Amino acid sequence: MSKDSPQQKCEVNQPISRVKQEQQEVDSLSASNSTRTSSANTISGDKRFVCSYCSKRFRCFSQLTIHQRSHTGEKPYRCTLCGKRYFQKGHLYTHQRTHTGEKPYQCSLCGKGFIQKCTLDKHLRSHTGEKPYTCTKCGKGFMTKFNLNKHLSGVKKCCPDFLFFCIHMTRHMRKHSGEKPYVCTVCGKRTFNKLTYLKAHMRTHSGEKPFVCTVCGKRFAQKTYLRIHQRTHSGERPYSCMECGKSFAQKSSLNVHLRSHTGENLVDI
Repeated sequence: MSKDSPQQKCEVNQPISRVKQEQQEVDSLSASNSTRTSSANTISGDKRFVCSYCSKRFRCFSQLTIHQRSHTGEKPYRCTLCGKRYFQKGHLYTHQRTHTGEKPYQCSLCGKGFIQKCTLDKHLRSHTGEKPYTCTKCGKGFMTKFNLNKHLSGVKKCCPDFLFFCIHMTRHMRKHSGEKPYVCTVCGKRTFNKLTYLKAHMRTHSGEKPFVCTVCGKRFAQKTYLRIHQRTHSGERPYSCMECGKSFAQKSSLNVHLRSHTGENLVDI
């Protein structure tokens, strides 16, 4: 190629060189913004820069400048490749990676690359199984906030019967998985698959007996024990032996009685 002939430019490297040039322009713009005189009111304390639109406070003038763009709609950082504009310099840099293909955040477990760190963090949960976002209605866990919000929007639209089903299905599935998420903070030895079971157990430590018999005033730690006790006053015996017809106030008493018919656990004389 002769010296007089026009130099050919590499089409592949053009987007990357343009991005680098844009980043230099962005840095220059950011520096000029930081030298402007603050028109915001100041107050004493750590957060001395106050937004004149909503009175929100900031520690740095640069933070205030970025925040005020949410009020003014100003987007000074423009991508020279596609024209898209952004409030913050960092958001532009992240966007530019969609043009350059740069993926600086790599998964140490599978090697997959990502444009943003937050996307890598979400991906890592697919390896660890972590589900930090929990539905307060049914207890179901989700890996991302997006999936939780999607679930919640479905819960809000559904009927109360379906919500009731979701809650009880979650509890039921713990019987199969063996999951017991509720742990006693006093003894640490007992775990439970239902919150109500944990609360009942905690009363063995506190001595609390909130359930009172209206007939004799005797108190009980659990509502079940109160119901059994009340049968001594009412004479109710809901558990009957199918062999001889004898009835009992408690199911455990019936089970003991049934052994007299089957001979189970009886000592031979």
